[in-house]
Amino acid sequence: MRSEVELQDGAPAGGRRPSIFVPGRNCRQVTTARHAAFLIDAEAYFGELEKALRLARRSIFIIGWDFDARIQLRPQDGPDAPRLGEMLRRLVEERPELEVHVLVWSLAAVHAPGATIPLVFGSDWDDHPRIHLRLDTRHPLYAAHHQKIVTIDDSLAFIGGMDLTIGRWDTQRHAAGDPRRFWPDGSPYNPVHDLQMAIDGPAARAIARVARDRWRAAIGEDIPLGPSEERWPEGLSPTFSDIPVAVARTVPGLAGRKGVEEAASLTEDLFYAARRSVYIEAQYFTAKRLRKVLRKVLSRPDGPEIVVICTRHAHGFIERFIMGANRERLLRSLKSYDRHGRLRVYCPALDGPQDQGVMLVHAKLMIVDDRFLRIGSANLNNRSMGLDTECDIVIEADREETAEAIAECRDRLLAEHLDVDPAVVRQTVRREGSLIRTIERLNKQSGRCLCPLTVDKGATRSFPGTRLLDPERPYRFLEWLRSLWKGRAGQAAPEARSRRPSDNSASEEMSRMPPSTSGRRK
Repeated sequence: MRSEVELQDGAPAGGRRPSIFVPGRNCRQVTTARHAAFLIDAEAYFGELEKALRLARRSIFIIGWDFDARIQLRPQDGPDAPRLGEMLRRLVEERPELEVHVLVWSLAAVHAPGATIPLVFGSDWDDHPRIHLRLDTRHPLYAAHHQKIVTIDDSLAFIGGMDLTIGRWDTQRHAAGDPRRFWPDGSPYNPVHDLQMAIDGPAARAIARVARDRWRAAIGEDIPLGPSEERWPEGLSPTFSDIPVAVARTVPGLAGRKGVEEAASLTEDLFYAARRSVYIEAQYFTAKRLRKVLRKVLSRPDGPEIVVICTRHAHGFIERFIMGANRERLLRSLKSYDRHGRLRVYCPALDGPQDQGVMLVHAKLMIVDDRFLRIGSANLNNRSMGLDTECDIVIEADREETAEAIAECRDRLLAEHLDVDPAVVRQTVRREGSLIRTIERLNKQSGRCLCPLTVDKGATRSFPGTRLLDPERPYRFLEWLRSLWKGRAGQAAPEARSRRPSDNSASEEMSRMPPSTSGRRK
């Protein structure tokens, strides 16, 4: 669906231009960024974040699925590198106007890898009147608050797939046995691949609004935006400059309010807009909406190639049962539609095909035709379509320079997975005119490579329970039980770290709902 959409919030001169973006349907707004930097893997992101946090003067907002103050943003500096919580405490003590707000999904305390006790009861680092750590409890039953956002002085924002928690840090080498990649108990964790974007300008303020909307919904506190200032980290080379950016959300329906499904609509529109190629990096590839969309896209004689990079094996029995079964069913279905052979699904391997895919792909990325680059928290699973809270941004190439930069991002990613120079990827893409043929030509049978994930044709019906455990929207019955319980419980609520319950909703209507006042207050 294409329409004429005027760029908003500081759009460059030029007025109206064709765009797939429709504010209110597949995005919240279209704005611009003065600078944007594409950050591959946590070594790059955490390092730039550490520099950016030191620039903060008024506000730091951290919105996450999980949070662990014990992590080192720069473990490469050795065991004496400061912990995140220690650094935040030092910053507020040095700067009398600085306020730090950290909002974490309530069930992270029992479901996510970070430490539980500090989230629930607090710890030394956040025992300060200008550090506010809260649990976000206001969400539908079985839903998760899944955004991964950091904003600094409402002038710089980081958005993507990475939470500030344990088990996320890695380098682009993803070296086996890297001694800096370990759990708090000293045991190693497997390599992990992820992506984040740094942005400033009006786009950063748009992300800051999303963060504040969610804080207001959770805590009942309306914190106004501050003035725009220069906060771009010294030494960080922008990947893009002066670009259009769309902000898209998922907000689950709650308490009779309609949900927001901009991210799901955006996914569909990006696929339909593709002409030559779609490059995807995804933790999950299971959403049932993809079947209808990709059936149409793959059936077109002149349709695009679709390359998906994902984890070979889901982690844990339940996740393998749910996501593994749903992915296999989706791929079986798509195999029958792919008459032109344009769909490939690969898993990164570090030591040849026998590696069995030990690396976790945690990224959430789409690159379409060198025209669109999308990054954020939304997975290609059912939950991210309408149950969990998500936030993504999309860069649109409005000139050749931006299109080339988008292509370079894709080439850098393929170069990482194939262990070749990005220039080699670029030359091969130009020569072959195909992402699939490029991968086939550069792929190896040893060391770093991409292993095809294949399924046989067969039945596509659901395994019992898998769709129930990965729903698209809140279950009405569960929400009815919740409202019944709340009615009987009245205003009473259990003691919790969450000062007030929350809704991950960025919608203004939801955020005006009165919060309750349960929990310990500092």
